[in-house]
Amino acid sequence: MSMILFACVVRVRDGLPLSASTDFYHTQDFLECRRRLKTLALRLAQYPGRGSAEGRDFNIHFSSLRDVACMAICSRQCPAAMAFCFLETVWWEFTASYDTTCIGLASRPYAFLEFDSIIQKVKWHFNHVSSIQMESSLEKIQEELDFQPPVVLTLEDTDVANGIMNGHTQIHLEPAPNFRMEPVTALGVLSLILNIMCAALNLIRGIHLAEHSLQVAHEEIGNILAFLIPFIACIFQCYLYLFYSPARPQKVLLLLLLICLGNVYLHGLRNVWQILFHVAVAFLSSYQILTRQLQEKQSDCGV
Repeated sequence: MSMILFACVVRVRDGLPLSASTDFYHTQDFLECRRRLKTLALRLAQYPGRGSAEGRDFNIHFSSLRDVACMAICSRQCPAAMAFCFLETVWWEFTASYDTTCIGLASRPYAFLEFDSIIQKVKWHFNHVSSIQMESSLEKIQEELDFQPPVVLTLEDTDVANGIMNGHTQIHLEPAPNFRMEPVTALGVLSLILNIMCAALNLIRGIHLAEHSLQVAHEEIGNILAFLIPFIACIFQCYLYLFYSPARPQKVLLLLLLICLGNVYLHGLRNVWQILFHVAVAFLSSYQILTRQLQEKQSDCGV
């Protein structure tokens, strides 16, 4: 029987599975171990670095660095050094194939399923190549494990951590944080375009005013700031519309206030219609930010 039975790559911050090997084991104990691996994946942020969850017949080993973690289900006979050497190899292969931006933007489970062929090749190599051929690599990993031992859990710990009583088949997983926003609407796109337009106008006027003020008086400094602060506020409004941020209502109110005060201060440099335009765009953007909510977390799916 192979020592390394299953492997997967997950995103650390929310436990989203990115890729996984195809397994052909369907025993009850193995499927139970797979379930507990998914549970543990949701809590990897609590266990940085290397760790193992030990069970009766199988062990789960995991190794994480930055926002990518590799996990494996191994038989009890598999040496820890071999398991972590395997996980390190898979980690390097995955991070060499996909950049951090692609990984961070992944929104559905198993978005990099094509990587499973690489996992299968590495898994086959470790299962069929003798330990003598990998002696130097295993010795290096073993030295690291001796110097900094991995976190050791039990498979039962993963259930207790999620409030699952042992002996029950009902599964209750604590939902991972999900920061995916609802789709952008046509009115939202319009608000973005108008906001970018207002930001550009404020930036151009502010720079132009600063360049032509040879001896900058206090009043001129105030006018320059009254252009540049709304420019920054407009940019932040675009960001808040596109991406989730905590305390959004308070931030939206602050940005709206800065834009309104800046335009009121510029009453001498802008006519009433210009001021109304900038304020109206700010109100439209604020409304769009507050009405665009988080999507419900999509359910996980198998490989």
